[in-house]
Amino acid sequence: MTTNRFLDGEYAPVRAELTEHALPVTGTLPDWLDGRYLRNGPNPIADVDPDTYNWFTGDGMVHGVRLSGGDALWYRNRWVDSPATERRLNRPAPDSASRAFLHGLGANTNVIGFQGHTLALVEAGLPCAELSEELDTLGVWDFDGTVRSGYTAHPLEDPATGELHSVSYHFGLGNKVRYSVIGVDGRERRRVDITVGGSPMMHAFSLTESTVVIYDLPVTFDVETAASSAVPRRLRPIAELAMSAVVGRVPMPHLLSERLPRNRAGSLPYSWDPDYRPRVGLMPREGGDADVVWIDVDPCFVYHPMNAHEENGAVVIDLAVHDRTFDRDRTGPTDGGHRMERWTLDPLRRTCRREQLWDAAVEFPRVDDRFVGRAHDCGWVVGDEGGGLFGSLVARMGGRLGGPVVRRFGDGVFAGEFTFVPRSSDAAQGDGAVIGLVTDMANESTRLAVLDAQTLEDIAYVDLPQRVPAGFHGNWLPTASS
Repeated sequence: MTTNRFLDGEYAPVRAELTEHALPVTGTLPDWLDGRYLRNGPNPIADVDPDTYNWFTGDGMVHGVRLSGGDALWYRNRWVDSPATERRLNRPAPDSASRAFLHGLGANTNVIGFQGHTLALVEAGLPCAELSEELDTLGVWDFDGTVRSGYTAHPLEDPATGELHSVSYHFGLGNKVRYSVIGVDGRERRRVDITVGGSPMMHAFSLTESTVVIYDLPVTFDVETAASSAVPRRLRPIAELAMSAVVGRVPMPHLLSERLPRNRAGSLPYSWDPDYRPRVGLMPREGGDADVVWIDVDPCFVYHPMNAHEENGAVVIDLAVHDRTFDRDRTGPTDGGHRMERWTLDPLRRTCRREQLWDAAVEFPRVDDRFVGRAHDCGWVVGDEGGGLFGSLVARMGGRLGGPVVRRFGDGVFAGEFTFVPRSSDAAQGDGAVIGLVTDMANESTRLAVLDAQTLEDIAYVDLPQRVPAGFHGNWLPTASS
């Protein structure tokens, strides 16, 4: 029988939506932690084919813990509603008027707060969703009708303006990706389509005070995989020819591309392309397509930059770099090695200087979000010194204690992404806690860990009522008054 690592062990889906109150706490939760910690990730609601399942395609499920007054008030987990959950859970679609909803999977990648709204995010042209305070799906979120072609899973909020910036990709855009700025009124105020080399996956981007950084790297839309999962066998050669003629070359009408099958909880129609020219683009934030400066880089892939800033005319980026991905293994991001690097991009010489910051296999880098686009003093990563995607360590890189400072949780324990929470709105950079989920597979239990952001020593743990599968991204959403 075929096995798929992203359906077993720490990745195995859970089958129930729970609500539990008054959770057990070990240690003392700081009273300044008043809000919700939310984490999104794939959790197939039905059985899937292990031969073709890709981790990125599982139905979205958001897990949440509400903290206030030193107590853990509740835990909830909810699927982000989609056609699959509507059928399986026998509940109505939250927004039957939205055509986009009818063709998507539940947004499975990130969950953020923006202007009082809780948003579950996904990429590649699929719809995002608004959630209630209790994590129920309210409906598709399209920024008051101003964003109709999907969004990104990794927007960045400018700490100076409160505006939300993004670079999104979708095979229906042809050889373009889309830079967007959402104003504080929740509506798109600026949009720029940027010409790239084909139809690349662009999981994230970077932002400085004046520059947008675009990663045009060699994971691209795979016509053969898309056709094999969406078209009857006898029609696949014709479909592949037709798709090859347009994908990555010309835009497709949104209503047409929206109606193409999404292959829910199946194979991912993106793969490593050794013939694709890898490069990074630098565009002024108020510039356009013609203003992008392109810099060639060695073949690699970037899922997650930590942060970027400007320094002496260059753009400096700390980021997690993969040698390759979706090449031999199409089930998830497991091909090749990955590590933290610093890239210094010179727009005048059009050069990229790469420096390895640490040889451990770490990912999911985060900074103090109050310093997005500015020089940062420290950041946090999780990973596995043995080379795996998830492992038993969380580390702080930089900071007043030097670095890296490493916290190991022990064999059989897996640490997900940790996010920083400042002690107060005006606290010094890195003064606060980092919080994230830690799962012990020996007893299949998960705790919310609260650690000192500098020393990584224990502050408190919250016991959750069930194991939380390894997933993608989490964030701290403070209450409006805190």
